[in-house]
Amino acid sequence: MEQQRREYGLFTTVAMIVGIVIGSGIFFKSDDMLGYTGGNVGLAVLVFCIAAFTIVFGCLTFSQLAALTDKPGGVITYANEFVGKRWASMFGWFQVFIYYPTLTVLLSWVVGIYVSLTMGWEMEFWRFCVIGLIWFAICFTFNILSAKIGGWFQEAAVVIKLIPLFAIAIGGLIFGDPIAAIQNPTPEAIAATKTLGWAAAIGPIAFSFDGWVVSMAVAHEVRNSTKNVPRALVAAPLFVLAAYLMYFLGITGYIGVEQVMELGDASVATAATNLIGPTFASIIYVFVTVSVMGTTNGVILGYIRLPYSLALRNAIPFSNSMKKINHRLNMPVNSAFFAIAVSLVWWVIHYLQDKYHLLINGDIAEIAIAMSYLLYIILYYQVFRLWREGKVKGVRYGVVFPILATLGSLFVLIGGLANPQFIIFVVICMIAIVGGYLYGKNAYDDVEM
Repeated sequence: MEQQRREYGLFTTVAMIVGIVIGSGIFFKSDDMLGYTGGNVGLAVLVFCIAAFTIVFGCLTFSQLAALTDKPGGVITYANEFVGKRWASMFGWFQVFIYYPTLTVLLSWVVGIYVSLTMGWEMEFWRFCVIGLIWFAICFTFNILSAKIGGWFQEAAVVIKLIPLFAIAIGGLIFGDPIAAIQNPTPEAIAATKTLGWAAAIGPIAFSFDGWVVSMAVAHEVRNSTKNVPRALVAAPLFVLAAYLMYFLGITGYIGVEQVMELGDASVATAATNLIGPTFASIIYVFVTVSVMGTTNGVILGYIRLPYSLALRNAIPFSNSMKKINHRLNMPVNSAFFAIAVSLVWWVIHYLQDKYHLLINGDIAEIAIAMSYLLYIILYYQVFRLWREGKVKGVRYGVVFPILATLGSLFVLIGGLANPQFIIFVVICMIAIVGGYLYGKNAYDDVEM
């Protein structure tokens, strides 16, 4: 069986997760959080922590599966190894045909938005699509031509995107007074604690932490993967939580809760202008653009390997072709081309839905996110089962963490249920999942990697 060389170290794996999770959302979520919590900073911090620990416990739980296998495919492999081949096919089809391509397309499109903002161009839908498609093509090209180039860009993007995040965070914490915002809540902020209305923020904020699972798609290319992947899955989300909290407390403490709520998205530029001057404020969009570019690259980096993983199991059409490795590039090139083709179909769907407003208060990425957490619960249970069989050691890893991860996933599902198009999303996802189940009968029970 053809294998890929192991190109990525621990730092690149951590950078991949951090780079995917930290996109543009954190820069524009502070006002939303305060709106959900009635301006209660302490309550908003609690919501951030709940959403983050949903991911942390998910990572801790998946780390036990990652420690038991280093075969390609991430969650596809986990489903195959610990549930069954048909489940692997179902997971794989969902990820290949729904989850990854919708995220890839939406993120590429967002790149087009921020490039337009950075350049001061007119905000036109067609422009977003053209720019997004160009970045889409660039990312696929350099990830196909060189795994190292894709990894290097991911590391660089992480560093660049953290500059404005920590600049505002540290500046706000030094020159602002975040403690006062927590200790002196308004009557509205106090009233927010007496209802469960604030819980509605858990799902949307959990979405801003989404993407961590992508790293497992390249676990087989990580050096010493049984140790480094679990380490990365624990370290990365904790780092993201720390960064998010520092930024949130910094900006609210510096310009004030009322200002953040009133200014909305403009609060980022206002804080930057007050701290460093208008020049820094003008380039904030440059950093945010790079941030989204890095997120897009990270998703594509993981996506191009997934058809290959299914092909190794004979669980996807054209398997014989897609399992081939181009040894000069150390890349399953046909797998990457298949991912491009599926993504282009979703590009058309995205264009039509956005142009003609086919999905009210929704976008194509929402099709995938809530359902993905439902599927994760199946794997969380497998960790509990493996603990009962003695293959996972410790009550924390085998019982406590899977339970907490499951509860976190249910919180995300509750957030998804608030979307009026949730049923439509579920139907679309089920089409792919059923297709995977039917095709899974042809899959191998196991493969030599």
